[in-house]
Amino acid sequence: MPTITQEEVLTALKECYDPELPVNIVDLGLVYGVEINEDNKVHVTMTMTTPGCGMAREIALEAKAKAKSIPGVPDAIVTVVWEPAWDPSRMSPEAKAKLGVAQNI
Repeated sequence: MPTITQEEVLTALKECYDPELPVNIVDLGLVYGVEINEDNKVHVTMTMTTPGCGMAREIALEAKAKAKSIPGVPDAIVTVVWEPAWDPSRMSPEAKAKLGVAQNI
């Protein structure tokens, strides 16, 4: 059985977008961790931009579907956490530029 890598999972998750923002969940900094067990089952730990995010369930379900779409992944679990709290500093430079978020120089 080929081993699935974190990079493969992150690439798949980059196809998952917050419907309110034109940026994927990886570049937004919503993905806190990816674990892959010996059976290639994927566990994604992520957050939302706010605890009151009305799309949290849909985004988590899409992230799960994207992870499961990777050939060789039999199952995926997505856990949404609130600690540490998300803040704009977690975004990639590209996401900050796209959303007009000031960057430290």
